[in-house]
Amino acid sequence: MTAPTVDNSELRTLLRQVDPRRHRTDRIMRVLIIGAFVIAMLPLVSVSWTVLVNGIERFNMYFLTHSMRGVFGGMDAGGIYHAIIGTLEITLFATLISVPIGLLAAIYLVEYGRGQLARWVTFFVDVMTGIPSIVAGLFAYALFAVILGPGIRMGAVGSVALSVLMIPVVVRSCEEMLRLVPNELREAALALGVPRWLVVIKVVLRTAIAGIGTGITLAIARVIGETAPLLITVGVIDSINFNLFEGRMMTLPVYVYRQYSQGLVPCTPGATDCIATINYDRAWAAALTLILIVMLLNLVGRLITRFFAPKNLG
Repeated sequence: MTAPTVDNSELRTLLRQVDPRRHRTDRIMRVLIIGAFVIAMLPLVSVSWTVLVNGIERFNMYFLTHSMRGVFGGMDAGGIYHAIIGTLEITLFATLISVPIGLLAAIYLVEYGRGQLARWVTFFVDVMTGIPSIVAGLFAYALFAVILGPGIRMGAVGSVALSVLMIPVVVRSCEEMLRLVPNELREAALALGVPRWLVVIKVVLRTAIAGIGTGITLAIARVIGETAPLLITVGVIDSINFNLFEGRMMTLPVYVYRQYSQGLVPCTPGATDCIATINYDRAWAAALTLILIVMLLNLVGRLITRFFAPKNLG
C-alpha cells in the first residue's frame, strides 16, 4: 500500500497552519537575506556600469596597441599598450616570487608545523595580511635603495612590493585548501611506506590542486590593481619598457591615476584634434581594461576549479 503524496503548496499551507510563528520568522529572514544580497550587488553593478559607459567609447584596438610616447596636450591619440605590458610583467614576476614562498609556507604550517615556530609564522602571516599597500611599497623601495642607491625605480622593485601583499593571501588560501584534504589519504599513503615529502607532492597537493590554483588566481587579481606601491617603486613613463630590471615602467592603475589627476585640457582656439576631456576618457578606458583583466583572471580561477578538481584526476 503506497503512502499518499502531498503537494508542496499543500505542505507549506499545513506548516503555516501548524506553526505560524515559525513560518513568519522564515519569511522575515528570507526577505532580509534577499535584501542584503541586493544591497551588496548595487555598488558592484553601479561601478561596473559607470566604468563601461564612460570607457567603452575610447576602448578600441588603437588604444590597446599604442603608448603615450609623443602625446601631449589634448591630442586625440595615445593608448595603454605600455601600461598593459608593465602590469603583466610586474604581476607575473610578483607571482613567481610569491607562489613558491606562500605554498611552501602553507605546506609547512599544515604538514610539519608544530610548536612555537609555527605559531610565530601564523602570527606574522596574519600581520602581513593587514599591512597597508603603501607600507609594502616603502619597504621595497627602502630595501633596493640600500642596495642600489636612492632614487631607484624599476619594475622588479614593484614586483617585490606586490609580493609582500600577495604572499599572505597565497599562504592563507593554500593553507585552507590543504587542510581540506582528508587525513585518511595521508595515513593510507604513509601506511604503504611512502615518504612524507612524497605524500605531500603526490597525494596532498594533487588533491588540493584545484583550490590552490583558484587561491593563487584570486591573489593575483587582488594585487594587480594596486597603485600606491607602484607609484613609489616603479614610477611613470610614457614609452614602452620591456625590461623589468632597468628603468621605469607604467602600469594600468598608475596610468588611470596619472590621467585622471591631469584633469581637463585647455584647447587652443581653432584646434581640430583637441579634446578637453581626453585625459578622463583615457582613464575610464584604462579602468575598463583593468576590470576586464581581473574578470578574466576570475574566470581562469573558475575553470581551474572545474577542470582540475580531484574527481577529474586520472
